[in-house]
Amino acid sequence: MKRAVYFEFGTPERVLQSQQAEVPQPGPGQVLVKMVLSPIHNHDLMTIAGQYGFKPSLPAVPGTEAVGVVEAVGEGVTHLRIGQRVAGGAEASWAEFYLASAARLVPVPDSVDDETACQLVSMPLSAKMLLETLELSPGDWIVQNAANGAVGKMVAHYGAEKGIKVLGLVRRQAAVDELKALGIGNVVATDEDGWQDRARALTGGAPIIRAIESLGGDGAGQVLSLAADGAQLVSFGAMTGRPLKIAAGELLFRGITVRGFWGAKPPLKPERIGQLLGELVADAASGKLKLPIEAAYGIDQVAEAARASGEPGRKGKIAIRGSF
Repeated sequence: MKRAVYFEFGTPERVLQSQQAEVPQPGPGQVLVKMVLSPIHNHDLMTIAGQYGFKPSLPAVPGTEAVGVVEAVGEGVTHLRIGQRVAGGAEASWAEFYLASAARLVPVPDSVDDETACQLVSMPLSAKMLLETLELSPGDWIVQNAANGAVGKMVAHYGAEKGIKVLGLVRRQAAVDELKALGIGNVVATDEDGWQDRARALTGGAPIIRAIESLGGDGAGQVLSLAADGAQLVSFGAMTGRPLKIAAGELLFRGITVRGFWGAKPPLKPERIGQLLGELVADAASGKLKLPIEAAYGIDQVAEAARASGEPGRKGKIAIRGSF
């Protein structure tokens, strides 16, 4: 089979390549899946660069989520069958075949398209779990940057369902219009003077008690410039790759507290995570949840795909496609 691989940590488009390998065999509790689509997430690229929360042994095959068809099941797997379409978390999914823990896979109804199914877990589930941990009540305001990212859109959508008011920050005016077309309002572009005043006008002066920061660098200062004294900053990502910059005065004089959120270790019980995942599958099956793909690349184009994933202005994820 063909798979993507990297032999050293570094810039993804430089270190990624494709190679031939033996098809793996499922062990107890595992499933062998024929890959259809596997998205490129920011955490995939950070892992390849050696900048994520863990470092795999090298050489490594990237990819952490996919949709595919069950090819074989290991001992003890009874709830999945050969030929069934499944989605969920996986390891080494940028390959024609990949192994996954059966406990992390969910059957996908025929009404869910491959583009949505392949990214059903990481981003939407992270958004739901994040909202669960913010300890908010209906009517509360939060602010988030990277509002046009996959998680940002989901936070706005699922936050609204809970009665949470979400103020979004983006880095270009065109993204404001793109989000408006999706029914997401209360968004301000930070590339023009006076954006803080426009943001405060949207909230009517109501206190913003949570700030979700996904950029790194100066992103924290931007969201905190709108947050109320005593607000909590949640570090969710580091899209710029720069260290988080927070002035000491924010902590000393304004009582700002800071914590991180990592979807790989959420402070939620497994039972609740299962319930949230069930909600996502139901939303996707009904057509309520749609997650587009900007473009799909073959495994032998993996370096080009990684490069495309870093280009601004995308309306969806870049994905790796199987060869079938």
